[in-house]
Amino acid sequence: MFTVLITASFLIAIATALPETRFTHWIVRGLDFPRIQIAAFGIVVLLLLLLVGNSGHGLYWACIAMVAIALGWQLKWVLPYTPLWKAEVRKTTVQDLDNQVSIITANVLTPNHDSEKLISLVREYQPDVLVTLESDKWWEQQLDVLEDEMPHTLKCPLDNLYGMHLYSRLPLSDSSIEYLVKDDIPSMHTCVTLRSGVEVRMHFMHPEPPSPTESEVSSPRDAELAVLARNVADSDEPIIVTGDLNDVAWSPTTRLFRHISGLLDPRIGRGAFNTFHADFPFLRWPLDHVFHSHHFTLSQIERLPHIGSDHFSLYTALNYTPQKGKEQEGESADQEDRERAEEAVTEEDVEKQDVPNPIKGA
Repeated sequence: MFTVLITASFLIAIATALPETRFTHWIVRGLDFPRIQIAAFGIVVLLLLLLVGNSGHGLYWACIAMVAIALGWQLKWVLPYTPLWKAEVRKTTVQDLDNQVSIITANVLTPNHDSEKLISLVREYQPDVLVTLESDKWWEQQLDVLEDEMPHTLKCPLDNLYGMHLYSRLPLSDSSIEYLVKDDIPSMHTCVTLRSGVEVRMHFMHPEPPSPTESEVSSPRDAELAVLARNVADSDEPIIVTGDLNDVAWSPTTRLFRHISGLLDPRIGRGAFNTFHADFPFLRWPLDHVFHSHHFTLSQIERLPHIGSDHFSLYTALNYTPQKGKEQEGESADQEDRERAEEAVTEEDVEKQDVPNPIKGA
């Protein structure tokens, strides 16, 4: 039994240490995802060591120390995504529908043909904006029924699991579909005009994940997020970024995105709102994200019911309250962050000027 615990202790230590390197191989970057699960495993192993471990064995205290340090390190990453942490985004106190924008972000899973579940959610929640990921021509045909209610659209049906569709009750302008890093991985960029007349930059992203079946390394995903972060960091305009980023909220890549962009994460201090994997409760993490500038406070954020996909959809309602929003403080970049972002975009030969600014029409 103690031999098993020694092995488990070393595995926990290795799984904790590897993500701290800058290796981009999918095996290493994949360890960014299950930090909650690794922490839970660490708690079990630590308790077993204390209960049944052999304190006379030379490795006993080394294992205790390894697991305790690893557990503390994993919790450092995930605790901000619990109610134990101070909320980064303030709660909206006065509802102002003219200055509100509500969004459903839905990775539909291309082979999933249970479109009625998503359509029912849209009609129940009445979002101002719906963005779908992994939507192909079949999904486009099914979602046509929403256009009477959401007449402003942007469509990019693809059969490669990277199709995107945008439906909006609010007017869109200067919309574009870009292929920032790879020729078959689109992103959408548009200006949304709120009922009050305020113009909001919105960017919808779905970069390629590091995985054995897609990209062997995380470099394309990292570059797409880094170049967007560098672009929006130069802007004082209201900005919202949402989509399936194929990265967890607590990873070094997403943290770098937040540091460089200065955008806020409404989940911090509230919960992880794990959206993937919808079918496996013990293997879930937050892959679908909403980030925004200080101009907004949070009215509501909610993980929505199952729609037959491997992702849950995410509903977020934000209020444009810039005076109050100025009291919100996001992350800031240091020199190391700036160097890492520069390395990421240089490796994939992409520049921040490649990301359009819909408000300026550039």
